[in-house]
Amino acid sequence: MTDAPATKPRRGLLGWLADLDDGVIIRTAFYIMLAGCAAVLYIDFRERAEADVSLADSTSDMPQMPILPAFDPDAPQSVPGPAVTSDPETLRQPLSVRLGSGGTLEVTGTIDVGSAARFIAEFESVREYVKRVALDSPGGSVNDALEIGRAIRAAGIETSVAAGALCASSCPLVFAGGTARHAAEAAAIGVHQIYATVSNATLPASLRAAGAAMSDTQKTTASITRYLTDSGVDPALWLHALETPPDRLYYLNTEDLLTYRLATELDK
Repeated sequence: MTDAPATKPRRGLLGWLADLDDGVIIRTAFYIMLAGCAAVLYIDFRERAEADVSLADSTSDMPQMPILPAFDPDAPQSVPGPAVTSDPETLRQPLSVRLGSGGTLEVTGTIDVGSAARFIAEFESVREYVKRVALDSPGGSVNDALEIGRAIRAAGIETSVAAGALCASSCPLVFAGGTARHAAEAAAIGVHQIYATVSNATLPASLRAAGAAMSDTQKTTASITRYLTDSGVDPALWLHALETPPDRLYYLNTEDLLTYRLATELDK
């Protein structure tokens, strides 16, 4: 009987490494370290690039145009207003325009920058059917609100704010555009200050931006005053906005609505 050939013992990773040339091991380790350094440098470069883009974004086009900040219906108020029954999440969405029943164009959500163009496009497509624009909005961009209000007035359409609906910040400017303006006694209609954001760049740049922002805010206030006057609304209404901080609302009661002629009719 012949002896079976001896089986070579299995060698693990350590055995395989022991057979390698020392130069191969050193070169391999070097390449791994080089790759690690490259990865760290890439991550650091990307973070620095993102920071530079963020800084560029924050300092470009200084100052930003004054706006009426969209009001958060869940924010605490020093003077509580009428109860808002609209869904807060719906109000926070960008402005939507939808033709409802009875010729009512339902305008709901935040007046974001560019919403005037969307409103006008939708309004023109259904204009022959529209009898009234119903508002439920926390406001937002003042320029867009003025443009929407002017479009409504030019078309000779009524506006309304229903009971439980919110028309805050720049939304009352849209409301003022109606040839007839119906406000429910339980509607929440409020105003507050315009504000402008200023970049936190170097101090001299910030000071220049602040001065320009103040100038733009005053121009915007003049535009609002002229717009309200042309709409038949007493511009003294805007004094309440100027006196009220951006994170609060001055709610217009039924007497205010009629005295300042913001509402031409009160509905139950």
